[in-house]
Amino acid sequence: MSEVALSAGASPERRRVTGLGLLIVALAISLGAYAIAGLGLRARVPRDFVVYGLVFSGAFVAGWLVVRWTAPRTDPVLYPTATALAGLGIAMLYRIMLARGESTIAREQAIWLLVGLAAFCATLWFVRDDRQLNAYTYTIGLVGVVLLLLPVVPGIGREINGARLWAQIGPFTFQPAEFGKIFIVVFLASYLTDKQELLAAGAGRFGLPRAKDLGPLLLAWGASLAVLFLERDLGASLLFFGVFVVMLWIASGRAAYLWIGLVLFAAGASTGYLLFDHVQMRIDTWLNALDPDKVNGLGYFQLAQGWFALATGGIVGTGLGQGSPTLIPYVGSDFIFAAFGEELGMAGAVGLLLLYLILIARGLRVAMERLDTFGKLLATGLTTILALQTFAIVAGVTRLIPLTGVPLPLVSYGGSSRVATFVMLALLIRVSSGPMERAGG
Repeated sequence: MSEVALSAGASPERRRVTGLGLLIVALAISLGAYAIAGLGLRARVPRDFVVYGLVFSGAFVAGWLVVRWTAPRTDPVLYPTATALAGLGIAMLYRIMLARGESTIAREQAIWLLVGLAAFCATLWFVRDDRQLNAYTYTIGLVGVVLLLLPVVPGIGREINGARLWAQIGPFTFQPAEFGKIFIVVFLASYLTDKQELLAAGAGRFGLPRAKDLGPLLLAWGASLAVLFLERDLGASLLFFGVFVVMLWIASGRAAYLWIGLVLFAAGASTGYLLFDHVQMRIDTWLNALDPDKVNGLGYFQLAQGWFALATGGIVGTGLGQGSPTLIPYVGSDFIFAAFGEELGMAGAVGLLLLYLILIARGLRVAMERLDTFGKLLATGLTTILALQTFAIVAGVTRLIPLTGVPLPLVSYGGSSRVATFVMLALLIRVSSGPMERAGG
């Protein structure tokens, strides 16, 4: 395992005990939140609490057993942290949908959670060594591009709320970009591993990269603009380009790529603003969300309500099930962080962010512990996706940046996002543990 080179930290036995203890805490938080949501809404524990508790706990314990069997040397914090986030997300979605009389949607999200766990276990089982993926560089890249562009294919793509993000194949409707970004990260990790020496070698004038070395960066910039233009998806465009720049920086070790990426991002953002009406609307909504003359518009209204919800929550919140987050139009997807801020207060919102910070920090630690370039880049890319998505939605809700519409990982409404995030988690756990056969022996 010389190339994988896991850190000589705790033994597998110690990791197993730590992981199990943290999982128990995560399950207690998840089930406690579900029970409190029912108490807050109807002054009683949900009638299906026992069934829900058994299914939820059984599913995540089964997932933990799969982790222990297939990846015993993995970081013990990753899986329990994801469990807590998923449990809090289901509890809040249950609270929101029940208040709106849409309990079937809450059950649907719980089913998607189980599907995500099944995909998580399948990924760990079939990807026994993350370096296997390095052998299919261009095939994986082609699949990623096809998934990104699938919504623009006539007869398959579907436009909802002004964005063409969905694809329908038979009875199934999903967001292919959620899975496409995983393939793109794997492709970039493999491609940049092959080109690492070329990217790091020799600098042009003033220490900047040579013109021919900027080709991949310019290609990614063009691809992100294509996603913005064809699918009207500001979030995916930002996410795709941001992940590429970070991975290019890690592969080359040259900060110049970050600065060039920043310049290209500014140029692309300016171009998007000048050419696309929906980008102009996002910026105008961001700047004038509290303008009394505009607040009746849907975009302005939901941003204003999000701010009011955060302000109402104060330090400790109104209590789970006691607030009015349903006043926000898309609270289950784009604005679920505002719901947490209102009902759990600043303390609860910070706690939620700390869970994401733990997940991101441990993912970066996994990247640092790997000595082979492919594993390091793969862990970096997967963690960067989680970090950028979390930042984009939280900063959008708090009006630090314009709202991009990306889901809050593991928490927001959305089956495609939930399943894709569990697949990313499985790959990160595989990178952390190393090959299945060698890790067990």
